[in-house]
Amino acid sequence: MSVVGGTLRAARTMAFVLVSGLGLLFCLSDVSRAVEPPTSVPSGSDPQGVLSLPRPVDLPISPQGSVDQVTDSTQAGSTVPATPDPQASLNHLVESTLNVAEMGLPAGLTLSNWQRQSGFTFTLPVDSVVTDANLFLDIEVSPALMEGNTELHLMLNGQPLSQHVLNKVHQAKVTYKLSIPAAMIVARNNLSFSIQNSNDEVMQCERGVADKYWVKVLPTSRLELESQILNIGQSVGHFPRPFFDPQSMQPSVVNIVFSQAKRPEDVGAAAMVSSHLGILARHNNLDFQVLQDEIPEQNGIIFAQPGEQIGSLTLPQASGPTLQVIDNPLNPVYKLLLVMGSNRNEMRQAAYRLISQPLPEKTPLLAVKTVSIPQRLPYDAPRWINTTRPVKFSELVANVDELTVSGVFHDAVRIAFRAAPDLFIWDGRNVPLQINYRFPTDSWIDENRSQLSATLNGTFLRNLPVNKGGLLEFLWRKLGGDTRQESYSLPLPPYLIYGDNMLELYFSIVPKNNASCNPADSDSIKSRIGPDSYIDLSKTYHFTELPNLSYYVGAAFPFTRLADFSQTVLLLAEKPTVNEIRTLLNLAARAGAATGSSISNTDVRFGLQGNELDEPKFKARDVLVVASLEQESFYQRLLQHAPFTLDTSGLLTMKPQPMLERLQSYLKGNWQTQGIDADRYLSSLSDWRGFLSFRSGWDPQRVVVVASASSDDGLSKIYTDLKSPKINAGVRGDLAVITDQNGVHSFQVGAQFPSGELPWYLIFIWYASKHVVLLSLTGLGISIVLGLSLYILLRKHAAKRLGRDVEDEN
Repeated sequence: MSVVGGTLRAARTMAFVLVSGLGLLFCLSDVSRAVEPPTSVPSGSDPQGVLSLPRPVDLPISPQGSVDQVTDSTQAGSTVPATPDPQASLNHLVESTLNVAEMGLPAGLTLSNWQRQSGFTFTLPVDSVVTDANLFLDIEVSPALMEGNTELHLMLNGQPLSQHVLNKVHQAKVTYKLSIPAAMIVARNNLSFSIQNSNDEVMQCERGVADKYWVKVLPTSRLELESQILNIGQSVGHFPRPFFDPQSMQPSVVNIVFSQAKRPEDVGAAAMVSSHLGILARHNNLDFQVLQDEIPEQNGIIFAQPGEQIGSLTLPQASGPTLQVIDNPLNPVYKLLLVMGSNRNEMRQAAYRLISQPLPEKTPLLAVKTVSIPQRLPYDAPRWINTTRPVKFSELVANVDELTVSGVFHDAVRIAFRAAPDLFIWDGRNVPLQINYRFPTDSWIDENRSQLSATLNGTFLRNLPVNKGGLLEFLWRKLGGDTRQESYSLPLPPYLIYGDNMLELYFSIVPKNNASCNPADSDSIKSRIGPDSYIDLSKTYHFTELPNLSYYVGAAFPFTRLADFSQTVLLLAEKPTVNEIRTLLNLAARAGAATGSSISNTDVRFGLQGNELDEPKFKARDVLVVASLEQESFYQRLLQHAPFTLDTSGLLTMKPQPMLERLQSYLKGNWQTQGIDADRYLSSLSDWRGFLSFRSGWDPQRVVVVASASSDDGLSKIYTDLKSPKINAGVRGDLAVITDQNGVHSFQVGAQFPSGELPWYLIFIWYASKHVVLLSLTGLGISIVLGLSLYILLRKHAAKRLGRDVEDEN
């Protein structure tokens, strides 16, 4: 063990020296990639092409698979000193962990006798070089494989990494620790697994035992990395690096810095940049850290005026909107991006230039030319499906090859699409879904049992057969005719379509009972979904009832109706806290991720003066508010025309509903308002956060959405809450209260109002269906009036016919 340990330490030292020199070369050459994968086997490799480095340990460290008990004595004393000298700061080392769930496999990975090879790709930040890496592999093995002579083989980037004999495992779950040579890990990596058995033919041919032979790579498996940060130099052309690396799968924190006198225009520019970073974030791992009058220890983006003082740093003077990258004075390896402007327009111009087009390379300072910032049209968000025409599947996938799968056992064809959440289609009509597909043709395929399964958002739609059904088709097939069914028009109920959708199509290919084993093991067969398949939403309308918080948490609607927020006011208290600004930036990033567009035309405002009813900026605008209940004076003005209010102790309560309003609500069919239930629930809580929404007092056709919390610290938890699918699904109505103990509780407190456009005849039908009580009373009133009128008229006619006076009869 001492010899192996010494060899490992020597290898690690040599790798560290090597990557330090590489880092220096990369800084001089200003390349974007840190390392390239090896194109050939290095000298000194063994005959099988395995690198001549100490072989990874082939013994489990924890029979029970308890990773927490695993220790690594080789890492002792390898941490960065607490007070590094200036030279050491240039070789800054960062420790990080990346697990399989963060790599995009929340359920892990399973190998079986019918799928004996699989793997996944993981990416790492470009601006760092791995100097030390350890893989902690948590696996679970079926009893049948534990009894046989089966090996688990691992390969990294095409190079053999390790192999493990599974019959040496004495527990179902086990953890292996593998020391990975740092030179094998690059910016983009492929880790593949395969199981090999000396009796492969028996495993492959044994049918009906899909759950007998399997190995599971658990999602808790993780990579522990030690990396060296590279000094990439001062250039705006690297943006968004090093402040945010879209390639990183690990949670990323972006430092946003304001001066002591933070202004609405600074926050507005930061929100614009945040929404752009939200578009780039692929793994829902982006978070913001807001600093005021303080320089971050690492990379950061500063929004301020030229010449302002931030901590110990005085910003350079500049004329007009300016972008500049400088070294962080606390550590020159890290960079500060200065977004500077002297007024609102200059700040918007600087931020828009940063995100709208490529930036010049090797340019530390860029004077921004003033341009006209374009405005988006309603419902034209780049990530929302087009509702004016049929949309082909080829437009919904990054590559048409994603519509083809190989072999017998494979993953489903997944087609994701986003839609505006206010899509409306009248009951009885459906959304056409045209699926064109082709099964492989071979004599061993059982065409009677093979089928294509279609699922939308987890709801089963239909099984599509290989051949057409029916007696005539059956007879024609027996005579040698072609009865293949290669297209099907599937009607989709409109209620199955959400803001974020996933259509899954799975080819279930069943071999015949007397088929040989070899075809089932072949990857040569292809199953295809036609790229000209389509979904047609052109018969839908944009119409709904607001407020509805489920629309907001799902797609930031109604603000994203115009994806650039050009009809939205972002409202903060007069003196917003860093937690309030941080929450606003995170919500802006979510909006960018939902639409694919930055919020480049939003209006940020601080505080309310009480005279906003006459303010044109609040007319024809929806309002997004971020403030904790500790901003009491702000809420007193905000909630004047809302069903909510603050009591004398600063707690959120419901306003009592006057009898006249209650009767009007009953007449409109609102029988189940939950104001009393919501009030009682809020009164029982001491700590909560969530959302409330109500009809705007500045424009009755617009809505206000408030992200709030009982305390300023609680407000910062909202971003984490919205990462939970369970909480997202539970937010609805106009009040959503989230607590650590009870999760989310939603209520409908106030009345909803219609929003959108419908043809006049559908408007009439919709109103009639929504206001049944009022319609019934109106019909009854009309019937009484008509009946009385007809009675009086007939009575007069009868009296006249009999020659009598009606008054004499009375």
